[in-house]
Amino acid sequence: MDLSPSYTTLLIAGADVTQKTDPLCATTFKSALGWFAVVWNGRAVAELTFGHAMRDAAVAAVAKGRAMVANQDCPDPGLVDRLREYANGGEDDFTDVEVDTSHLTHFGRRVVKACRAIPYGETSSYGALSKQAGSPKAARAVGQCMASNRVPLIIPCHRVVAADGRLGGFSAPGGILVKRRLLDLERKVSDFA
Repeated sequence: MDLSPSYTTLLIAGADVTQKTDPLCATTFKSALGWFAVVWNGRAVAELTFGHAMRDAAVAAVAKGRAMVANQDCPDPGLVDRLREYANGGEDDFTDVEVDTSHLTHFGRRVVKACRAIPYGETSSYGALSKQAGSPKAARAVGQCMASNRVPLIIPCHRVVAADGRLGGFSAPGGILVKRRLLDLERKVSDFA
């Protein structure tokens, strides 16, 4: 089976191809966590989806009527290898990966920064993240921010749980079962580190 990244031009019907900004760049690939699609806006990752049974489902999850061009010149093809390695149980916190947060509010950016600081193999609560983001009574808003996370794994929303240890929700395909799988994968690696 060929596991090399699939670089394809993604020109979605009805997409605005007269954009004044640089076109989004996208790639798809298969991993131990299913099909991924990664979208870059310039050098920053704008969106990531994973866990799809088929490539077309991964593409559909990020397309949303946008024009995207994908080719060998994507900003960070090494990220594909890192995500594949992570899916196979490799330790990577992705904190060096630039993420597009231009769509977020100031509060949302603070939450993302706090979430990205959660160490690999550990968890934090929604309440703890709200405190770290400077809004100690905004645990519910943190939950909404995590639920709308466009870049899971790189912004590790799977590491955010309820104060009583319940896993809460997870919006990736497979939902809470995938969240548990990711946490178990990271704990097993951390236990041997």
